[in-house]
Amino acid sequence: MASAPRGAALVKMHTSSTRATIPAPTTTSIRRAAAGSRPPPPGSDRATMATPTPMRSLRVAVIGAGAAGLAAARELRREGHSPVVFERGAGVGGTWIYEPPAPEEEDRHSSMYESLRTNLPREVMGFLDFPFAAVPGSLDARRFPRHEEVLRYIEEFARRFDLSGLVRFGAEVTAVVRVLQDGRWTVRWRKKAADAGAAGEEDEEEQEEAYDAVVVCNGHYTEPRIADIPGVDAWPGKQMHSHSYRVPDPFLDQVVVIIGAKNSGGDISREIAGVAREVHMVNRASPAATCERLPGYHNLWLRSMVERADPDGSVAFRDGGSVRADVILHCTGYKYSFPFLEQQQGSIISVDDNRIHPLYKHVFVPQLAPSLAFVGLPFKVIPFPLVQLQASWVAGALSGRVQLPSEEEMMEDVRALYAELEAMGWPVLHTHCLKHNQFEYDDWLAEQCGHAKVEEWRKSMYDAASKKKVECPETYREEWDDHDLMDQANQDFQKYYCIL
Repeated sequence: MASAPRGAALVKMHTSSTRATIPAPTTTSIRRAAAGSRPPPPGSDRATMATPTPMRSLRVAVIGAGAAGLAAARELRREGHSPVVFERGAGVGGTWIYEPPAPEEEDRHSSMYESLRTNLPREVMGFLDFPFAAVPGSLDARRFPRHEEVLRYIEEFARRFDLSGLVRFGAEVTAVVRVLQDGRWTVRWRKKAADAGAAGEEDEEEQEEAYDAVVVCNGHYTEPRIADIPGVDAWPGKQMHSHSYRVPDPFLDQVVVIIGAKNSGGDISREIAGVAREVHMVNRASPAATCERLPGYHNLWLRSMVERADPDGSVAFRDGGSVRADVILHCTGYKYSFPFLEQQQGSIISVDDNRIHPLYKHVFVPQLAPSLAFVGLPFKVIPFPLVQLQASWVAGALSGRVQLPSEEEMMEDVRALYAELEAMGWPVLHTHCLKHNQFEYDDWLAEQCGHAKVEEWRKSMYDAASKKKVECPETYREEWDDHDLMDQANQDFQKYYCIL
């Protein structure tokens, strides 16, 4: 969350709902664009804008090959740097790689469940200069596609910009340590045997390499946060987190209490209700007396927060009611986790209730800027455009093209942000939430990098889709009324399709 003024008015939606599609480019037209020269800056119409000449060319370690890591690799290389991307998995895509049901003790990288569809229209989601369009060969051409289609898009992004060759797959970073003598970084990593196809063998010994800078892009949907429920240690039922949820079948005829009523909690509750005996979806923000059956369901209730769990298997709610539950499923979000930076956290950065301190504009550690940066931390945002702009800012700061404030000025900005959040009553947990001002933040980043602001149609479409989701949670993915915005998006996309 930037310290710029808050607030962005939502665009009003009409109540009528009809189906529509955007005319899609052909696969050939998109790939034809790949053969051309470097694309224009994100969202820019200025054909005469000169390509900047890098002042410094650095060797940069990028941790993670999800959308943020790939965006960072592309922007770093565009700026003249030499990025090396470390990815512990076997492919690009990060959290968008679906992992089928497996024993609970198995280490999972992804939190993707089998039926997940995007909660934003595809036109909004894509990188600013690489439209997320339905093309021949798309796995799901709908506006709100399944996760497989998003992964296909990310893989196509990596192919078009020739990024996979920058990635070391099956490479797990174990430590990132700053070398005080010269200010460079030592990155320790090991090749994971399982990812290398060496079943039964141990991981290879750690290796060390030196880098001028490190960009952390390891995501924040891996380490679960669990709700604190009084008495749950003596409760005999099963607890799990949405991180481990894949399909509803295991909940057949069970009574399930789901903690959390936002995106994943709402979707998973409705899905499990198709097989379970009862589903009680808990919204901690609901009034204490809340106990209502949701329209269209005979077995799905919205409840106030859980009061306690008892040894007899019952779960009591603040509304005074209780149920004998088989499962408590936590859809309660995730913790920011950087185990490879633990050696640095004592004196340089800390993670307190998901506040990474200190970070200037959610990206740079003032004491080490620009040599240590984080890309992709903000949430309640459209992630792909945001990480692209953050990555461009980082790349420019590393080359010297973009000038950062002094360390003290950056720290003062951090202190001002904390004071502002406290005055608003905003919890520490939501320090990196940009729910109300992501576009102000995006436009500020664009200004720093010399790019045009985020398109107005994208902002309006996001606001419209967000409002529709609240009004019609069951149908918003299938019915919409933003045809004018879709037309604007399609017109804007033409310059990237290279239609002759």
